[in-house]
Amino acid sequence: MDISVIVPLYNEEESLPELMEWISRVMHQYNFSYEVIMIDDGSNDSSWSVIESLKQKYSTVRGIKFRRNYGKSAALQVGFTASKGDVVITMDADLQDSPDEIPELYRMIKEDGFDIVSGWKKKRHDPLFTKRIPSKLYNGTVRRVTGIKLHDMNCGLKAYKGRVVKSVEVYGEMHRYIPVLAKQAGFKKIGEKVVHHQERKYGISKFGWERFINGFLDLMSVTFVSKFGKRPMHFFGTLGTLMFMSGGVISLWLIISKLWAQAHQLKYRPVTDQPLFYIALVIAIIGVQFFMAGFIGELVSRSSADRNQYLIEKDTDA
Repeated sequence: MDISVIVPLYNEEESLPELMEWISRVMHQYNFSYEVIMIDDGSNDSSWSVIESLKQKYSTVRGIKFRRNYGKSAALQVGFTASKGDVVITMDADLQDSPDEIPELYRMIKEDGFDIVSGWKKKRHDPLFTKRIPSKLYNGTVRRVTGIKLHDMNCGLKAYKGRVVKSVEVYGEMHRYIPVLAKQAGFKKIGEKVVHHQERKYGISKFGWERFINGFLDLMSVTFVSKFGKRPMHFFGTLGTLMFMSGGVISLWLIISKLWAQAHQLKYRPVTDQPLFYIALVIAIIGVQFFMAGFIGELVSRSSADRNQYLIEKDTDA
């Protein structure tokens, strides 16, 4: 199969028929073999009834319905698991992503050899202060932290090689960072394509400031886990050792200062009367706790079931 199109959705009953008709028209025009996987993320409207009716009309449609709202990451993960295409396309269901972009995205994966191609909504039809400005700040930070030069990391319209989506695990709110997760898995050829962005035709946006804030928290999480997930002692142990040594050095300096003052018959304060001593003591105790956290993290990491699972690209005897 050439293409799997994955469409996560929540309360999009009005847009689904038009979207499916549009996808079908493009696919038939280019003679692609394809499937469209629609994941209903616990919608409150009649989205699932619409998907069932589309299934009767289009044999290429597959619908999956969650019992409750789990979030976009869960929907994408289920879609990735179910996909069968050589190239996997993800797009939102609100008609702001154009299916006309699919042929070029497919070509860039198959002919140009990209592992991932991310859409870039260079000209956006979104509110300035609630979406466009926060998006620029967010994407600028992500580029600097991850080193992946994408202008629109959170764009829902993306294309992947089939083996990429089978190699990453998307959870929580990590759908924003699939290119980062893919890069960590060894898929480093990540491209970008300017795509047409349309105004929302039906419904209302689900975007809010809480998603903007959560995005930065998730960025810190994915960055930390990627660097220290399998070697937590490298972070906690180093930090704990430095703090313990700092506390020890401060305490030693206070003791030596007291002894020097005594030897020269100078006025001095007892070590235990100085606030700096207790600060040093607290620093040393926290350092020990960090070191123990790293030790426990190492034990957990070594007992993980996937600690020796690695992604193999090629094998001459396979």
